[in-house]
Amino acid sequence: MVNILAVTNQKGGVGKTTSCVNLAASLAATKRKVLMVDLDPQGNATMGAGVNKSDLELSVYDVLTGRVAIADAITSDTSGGFDLLPANGDLTAAEVELIPVKRKEFRLKQALNQIQDQYDYILIDCPPSLNMLTVNALVSAQGVIIPMQCEYYALEGISALMSTIEKIRRALNPQLKVEGILRTMFDPRNGLTKDVSSQLIQHFKDKVYRTVIPRNVRLAEAPSHGLPALMYDKYSRGAVAYLALAGEVNRRCDQQVDLG
Repeated sequence: MVNILAVTNQKGGVGKTTSCVNLAASLAATKRKVLMVDLDPQGNATMGAGVNKSDLELSVYDVLTGRVAIADAITSDTSGGFDLLPANGDLTAAEVELIPVKRKEFRLKQALNQIQDQYDYILIDCPPSLNMLTVNALVSAQGVIIPMQCEYYALEGISALMSTIEKIRRALNPQLKVEGILRTMFDPRNGLTKDVSSQLIQHFKDKVYRTVIPRNVRLAEAPSHGLPALMYDKYSRGAVAYLALAGEVNRRCDQQVDLG
């Protein structure tokens, strides 16, 4: 059964796209079949996967607006060993075009239903805001991965995101749940980082992934080369951390299958 996971945080700059690209590559490295959906008009996940967003003939925009079937817009020509439904600035027009459309919140879900049996994982990189694109992602997903920095304002942001997830669950997607909270840009020497991390574990318990993603120069450099960290420097601390996260995600998903 496919695991559809939305990677989201309404706060920007928390390593959301970095996490989506690197987790996709790391899951692919564990021999899982992975599709990454770039649902952010900035197209950073597309570029990070080694695909030039300026050269796209077809993108997620064409899928959401009903111009093409999803299979026609997916590319396997990425640097990370996973398939990609790419995005670029065209996606900003999709929200306006979808305003009069009935059941517009289900456009992505309907598209993914056509191809989801081909994958073990579908990861959706969401824009850093609550808009119709993010709603489409949350309606499509079974679980949400929340990357966040361990800092004071992040705690406020996560409570707002939890409220959003609960509203979507009640109104549109009863199966939606928080899959895990991922601590990013982690610096164990920072007292505030440790305090916030402890509060997260106290409140969310086993929803917090054991794996933490460190601040890492190689991780920051990799996107400019159109590569996940695993392909840029597989021995870097960032690449090793995302491989560990992939192992943790696999174990959690396997346990859920065993339980039910």
